[in-house]
Amino acid sequence: MRTWYHSWRAALRIARRDAIRNKGRSFLVLAMIALPILGVGAIDLTIRSSELSAAEAMDRELGGADARFSDPELAGEPLMQDPEGNAYQPTKDFDEGPYPDGPTDLRKAIPAGAAVLEDSSGSGRLRTTHGLLNTQIRELKAADPMARGIMSLDEGRFPEKSGEVAATTHFLEASGLRVGSKLTARGLDAEYRIVGSYELPNELDADEVNALPGALLAPLDKALKAADLPGTQSDTTYLVKLAGSGGFTWNMVQEINTKGVLVASRAVALDPPARSDIPLYQKEGWLDYDQSTGAQTAELAAVGTVVGLAMLEICLLAGPAFAVGARRSRRQLGLVGANGGDRHHVRAIVLGGGLVIGVTAAFVGTVLAIGLTFALQPVLEDYMGARFGSFDMRPLELGGIALLAVLTGLLAAIVPAVTASRQTVLASLTGRRGVRKSSRVLPVVGLIAVAIGAAIALYGSLMTDQFAIVAGGSALAELGVVALTPALVGLFGRIGRWLPLSPRLALRDSVRNRGRTAPAVAAVLAAIAGTVAVSTYTASSDAQQKATYIPNLPHGAVSVMVTEGGGQDVPAVRQAVQQSLPVDVRAEVERINVGKPSCSMYSADEGCGQFEVIVPEANRCPLWEADDAETEFTTAERRKLGKDWRCREDEVFTEVDSGVLIGDANVLKVLGIKDPAAEKALAEGKVVSFDKRNVNKDGKIGIRLITDIEAADKAFEQGKEPPGEIKSFPVHQTPEDTNAYGLSMLMTPATAKAAGVGTAPLGAYFSTTSLPTGAQQQKLDGEINKTGSEVSLRIEQGYVGETDIVLLALTVFAGLVTIGAAGIATGLAQADAEADLKTLAAVGAPARVRRTLSGFQCGVVAVMGVVLGSAAGVLPAIGLRLTEERSQNKWYQQALDQGGQMAEPYVPIVVPWGTLAALLVAVPLGAAVLAALVTRSHRTLGRRAAT
Repeated sequence: MRTWYHSWRAALRIARRDAIRNKGRSFLVLAMIALPILGVGAIDLTIRSSELSAAEAMDRELGGADARFSDPELAGEPLMQDPEGNAYQPTKDFDEGPYPDGPTDLRKAIPAGAAVLEDSSGSGRLRTTHGLLNTQIRELKAADPMARGIMSLDEGRFPEKSGEVAATTHFLEASGLRVGSKLTARGLDAEYRIVGSYELPNELDADEVNALPGALLAPLDKALKAADLPGTQSDTTYLVKLAGSGGFTWNMVQEINTKGVLVASRAVALDPPARSDIPLYQKEGWLDYDQSTGAQTAELAAVGTVVGLAMLEICLLAGPAFAVGARRSRRQLGLVGANGGDRHHVRAIVLGGGLVIGVTAAFVGTVLAIGLTFALQPVLEDYMGARFGSFDMRPLELGGIALLAVLTGLLAAIVPAVTASRQTVLASLTGRRGVRKSSRVLPVVGLIAVAIGAAIALYGSLMTDQFAIVAGGSALAELGVVALTPALVGLFGRIGRWLPLSPRLALRDSVRNRGRTAPAVAAVLAAIAGTVAVSTYTASSDAQQKATYIPNLPHGAVSVMVTEGGGQDVPAVRQAVQQSLPVDVRAEVERINVGKPSCSMYSADEGCGQFEVIVPEANRCPLWEADDAETEFTTAERRKLGKDWRCREDEVFTEVDSGVLIGDANVLKVLGIKDPAAEKALAEGKVVSFDKRNVNKDGKIGIRLITDIEAADKAFEQGKEPPGEIKSFPVHQTPEDTNAYGLSMLMTPATAKAAGVGTAPLGAYFSTTSLPTGAQQQKLDGEINKTGSEVSLRIEQGYVGETDIVLLALTVFAGLVTIGAAGIATGLAQADAEADLKTLAAVGAPARVRRTLSGFQCGVVAVMGVVLGSAAGVLPAIGLRLTEERSQNKWYQQALDQGGQMAEPYVPIVVPWGTLAALLVAVPLGAAVLAALVTRSHRTLGRRAAT
């Protein structure tokens, strides 16, 4: 008795033998399915391996310890924290009194009998072969078993004596030093020997040196203060390990919190408490920011939409391959019918071919994905700047991806199987395709699908936040375009009358054989649609970031500031910039200095004071002066005040204290401020004001010089004006639209001296004749390092786009599938047109004619696919951008309700015409050249089919 099992077994054997017999065609089909599986599998392995498990993250953070105790600087006040130990808040409310600020004795919170390891971090300028390099200094006994896992030893050993240090490999590369070299620090006479190199698994590009506790930070801090230089501030935490216990539970962490200590616990990270058991999350007014921000939602929408379209593309790409394969095997299928096989046997054989190819593609694609990811892991780690965790292969996910390949093979073979089963035995044996009229229903269905799909995608982007609706609508619209492909191919044929002979013949042949042309066009269409969707979204995002970019200086301008040590190194720094960069105008600037000449900006050392610009009460923003703006003002009032000039927020950050700068008219030239009245005011000893809020009703600006910091702090706590001498200056107010790049006022050194205001060198502004090159910047960095000062250097290069890693991966993947699909579809189209080439050979056509016709046939297919795919790919990108615009407008309205001042969201939709033009040229040209090259130059006559 014959059962379905025997029928399918025979069908699979026939399909397997046919695949082996036609290796070239089988390879094309297999590559069409395996290529996306390879990409998806590699992405899955990369993401999973790069994501650290809780245990791996704790090993890198805590080593072998159970917890890390940190000081939140709340003066020992009880606190509440999140399970990770990142966010915290005092248990008490300090709205009425002073907020707690001060150190906490961490050792008092350490349980008795626990093992403790001190971990201190600071920074210092270490001498290298090039000059000085600002470097992180970490004092941790890294050789202790409790620290194992925090640092990975690369060469040598960790320090064992106070005169020894280890350094990260990145620091050794940047400094030009090596293991065995001597290391010194600026301001410190002692020498240290580098005995080993290591890396931080989470920060491969970190510049850090490691020493024993107390060996480097304390001596360096003492030496710097003795030289009247800013000391090295260090932060100390403790690694704690309990003897014979399960670590620090959540209850133990909360108990330690009552002593004002922050705890990062391994046990809590591995088994976090329920949200209801976390007091911090229950506190009124606490904002628990999760992963559902606008940017992440948009990114998720982009990924979801493109991945959804990718699944559709795989089916469309594999379909033409099985259609060609079924036609190439029609004689064999005809023999099955001639020997008593019915339609379901023919369908089983074609579906069996899909199953065989799908299983093989799944295995090959998965194996290649594992091998490729493993081989590229070091490159990916260096690119990401962090080591992966364990090589995380998840069988269920990889199995699901492999199953997708099998299902894709079966689904793609359904239509060819049905088509092959409907052919008569005579047509199959003779190889005649017959003449079939184009379906009149299919174009109508396609138009309806395009209209409905576009409507769904637009509805999803404008009315909901569900990106799945956008993806579904875009997929339906793309299927509609595919259904329209045969009719659109016929429309393309009408332009043949204006083409030369060879492309006209190729176009007419493509139109005449729509059953062969339409699937190949659909394959290229699907791949191009994905590429265009990602490119359009990326170009639009880049245009938005460029439009909202706020420059810190005019294009090509340079600012260099030295805020430490009273500015004694400023002349050397100015000279270094002058010698290293193509400088045009140089504007030397100073800052107001209250106290002894060696005071740094914002210094709280003894003998150092501060100053403040007195803003008249009438010019102060009511929202900022209110204790609780939400209760004191209505939403309408907050919106109105948000547009008030008094509540304007500065968009440009500047290192200049309060935006007050001491300089001459050259500052105006460098900043591009063309105001003759301002230059005249400076010459007359007036202050040039760029912010009218500082100008009082008498047309003057007041600056208070504060010498007693403690008295000023007490006055501030009591809501009183701080004590200090007030200096008054006449003012010239610039027009309101003047862009001063964050400055609030400018006065000359002579004006400051005449008013009795002390100054200190700050730096300089420079305009350049051309944008500094990378080599010039590297030279400048080396010269500045030799000065040993903490220098803030800015070179305004304008907007520089940043490539998002997710969008980059999607772009590369889409491009890879596009190239592969175009090439494979070209090969399949040529294979299906082999009979026509043999006919040309039989009638004596030279090789050049056959090559030209073959090239133009595949080029015509590629052109039609690119044009239709470009149109289909723009829709999902538009839907995603509209979704982003809706989300950003929502946040914008909420900000206005709070009285915030911000620009209205600008979410453009930019079509990447350059990318489209490149696709329109590169893909058809590549397909045509490839087809011409692989066409045989010698005449090959086919064997006459038996009848």
